[in-house]
Amino acid sequence: MIGKNMMLITSPFRNVKSFSLIPITSDCPYIEAMYDPSSGILAVITKVKKQSFHMVPRLDTNGQPVKLKIPNKQTGKIVKEQRLTVDTFSEFYITEKNELDNFINMFAVNSDVYNWNEHVMIDEKTIKKSNLIVEVDKT
Repeated sequence: MIGKNMMLITSPFRNVKSFSLIPITSDCPYIEAMYDPSSGILAVITKVKKQSFHMVPRLDTNGQPVKLKIPNKQTGKIVKEQRLTVDTFSEFYITEKNELDNFINMFAVNSDVYNWNEHVMIDEKTIKKSNLIVEVDKT
């Protein structure tokens, strides 16, 4: 059965009061969902794993990051990195207010008593562009 297997809770997101959804049954298809009030995005983390490349610090024999002789001019990083394949969970982002309403009402058992709307700022003037989502110019 899909739905009504998560619970809304109050939680900080980047030191700002916000909300999250956490699973309450083992058949929930999601690990968690976190709302970013500064960008108006609900990030939903699924149980589906995928392999993706990530840059991670290169470690010496003592487990310490290996320092670069000079900082990387492009990134400003001061430690050597290596590209590794890592299992990560698939995620998607909900940005539209009506889709946010639908998702929360479908999955949160306490959507009727928890006032999650107090954390939602859908105002184009106050929402920052997230670096999580890249818009493509279609012209």
